[in-house]
Amino acid sequence: MEILDERSRRVLYAVVKSYIDVPEPVGSRAVTKKYAFGVSPATIRNIMADLVEMGFLMQPHTSAGRVPTDRGYRFYVDSIVAEWDFRFNTDILQEVYKRLEVLRDNIGGLLNEATKNLSRLSHYLGVAMSPKLDMTTLKKIELIKLKSDKIAVIIFTDEGLIKNNVVSLDADISQKDLNRITSYLNAEFAGLTLNEIRLKIFREIARDKSECDSLILRAMKICRKALFFPHSDFFVSGLSEVLDLPDFADLKKIRELSRAIEDKNTIIKLLNNVLESDGVQILIGSENSMDDMKKLSVIVSACRDDNRPVGVVGIIGPTRMDYEKAIYIVDTTARYITKILVER
Repeated sequence: MEILDERSRRVLYAVVKSYIDVPEPVGSRAVTKKYAFGVSPATIRNIMADLVEMGFLMQPHTSAGRVPTDRGYRFYVDSIVAEWDFRFNTDILQEVYKRLEVLRDNIGGLLNEATKNLSRLSHYLGVAMSPKLDMTTLKKIELIKLKSDKIAVIIFTDEGLIKNNVVSLDADISQKDLNRITSYLNAEFAGLTLNEIRLKIFREIARDKSECDSLILRAMKICRKALFFPHSDFFVSGLSEVLDLPDFADLKKIRELSRAIEDKNTIIKLLNNVLESDGVQILIGSENSMDDMKKLSVIVSACRDDNRPVGVVGIIGPTRMDYEKAIYIVDTTARYITKILVER
């Protein structure tokens, strides 16, 4: 963390907190009145001018007060994380835990409910992503005939994910044969990750076909198609909550936010980057790699089941975010989900 003397640090915190409370440039007189510094507004003004020179604050207009920069927010966030002492309404948190706990066997429903609670408590966007399918473990697979050339594949994972896929066949197959294939696949692959299953299928198909039972060969081909899921599931809640914030009062900012949400693949990539990380990860404004998110902050944390990542939950909002509250809510939600999955 960069070094600021105690008074400069307190003035920076005062500006950040004041701007988070009310989205208007903060003047030296307002800081002097609100916080007991024991010095004149002129002294505070000089300190604020120094903070502008160092890149912690900026002055939007010549006659206006100051607002925090991304660098100023980062210094503030690093400080509150290092000196963590935030408290939240325990009754509300218990209510959240109960809402999540009833969905312990449905990871998709659990993550979706988590986004709703994250948004409701923070008034920002709640986001979540299911685990990479490659990393999940097969519990069982079911094959159901739909038409002569199509079957429905239902995959159940140990993590509580249920995935559906429709597979096209090059020849008709009876439900009786599908049942035999189902029994074989469950006996052969249950307990393996989907990535391990794909590798095993590749080796089996690469073998001399004369060594392979025709039904087993069909089973391998069906499974190879059925296990193709290019993306993790992405959940988002609370767009109306965010659009009510003064930070999104003009159409340009609304469009930027909408583009960021619509580009799910990029957000999923961002969330995938933190899947293996421990604890809460915070990206502020320009620290985001996506152009449409450089005026937004992202706070996320991975959820785990027996040290295995099973998803990510988080919040997306303006850089003028109540970071203390947002970090606490994300951290607590991720811990709740981890606890629920471990104890099920």
